[in-house]
Amino acid sequence: MNKSYQNIVILTGAGISAESGLATFRGANGLWNNYNVQDVASVEGFARNPTLVHQFYNELRPEILKAKPNAAHLAITKLQKEYAANVSIITQNVDTLHEQAGNENVYHIHGQFDQYVCLNCGHIFHNLNDITPQTPCPYCLVKGRLKPNIVFFGENLLYMDKVETLLETCDLFLSIGTSGTVFPAANFVQIAKKNKAETYEFTLEETSNNFFFDHHIYGKAGETFPDFVLELLKRT
Repeated sequence: MNKSYQNIVILTGAGISAESGLATFRGANGLWNNYNVQDVASVEGFARNPTLVHQFYNELRPEILKAKPNAAHLAITKLQKEYAANVSIITQNVDTLHEQAGNENVYHIHGQFDQYVCLNCGHIFHNLNDITPQTPCPYCLVKGRLKPNIVFFGENLLYMDKVETLLETCDLFLSIGTSGTVFPAANFVQIAKKNKAETYEFTLEETSNNFFFDHHIYGKAGETFPDFVLELLKRT
């Protein structure tokens, strides 16, 4: 943190949401433990049993809605409002804690839990109600073609053209609460570093790709990241 930055990219993973009460993707108390991931989060699983998939997301939705933004999310808002740089967020999380905290320029590469897409007409719409295979699309009224706007195994991540541009032009890359084991997000730090960005990771413990980071800050992001933002703002 010895210079001013113009383009900051923040990558967030399950760890930042876990501090808001959401279990990590495959943790000991994970939300997925009662389901086979391939049954509820794959193209094949959805084609085979859409009723089960809708049931899973109907159960998941109220659990996610209970969570509230934590200090790390709020620190991002402070950074965006008070630091004179473009600050963008690439998140692997399907919750909307970033938006609830007032974060802007958020790119959900794995989709959002509160959205559905109609496979018939292509419309994406906000939804917090239970969905079944009999639910008609609010736009084309066709039944049986609604899918959670979640990136399933076998589908391409969202916003990848924008993500590539952000990584190639950022001069500060911050990774918060991600293990570095899920690809392609695990490669994002390498792309940023190749383009001369300074790189930080904020995690509970050492990650598998920690050698790509210039700096490592261990501990709960809700405690470490706000301090980092305050220090960064002091240097402006």
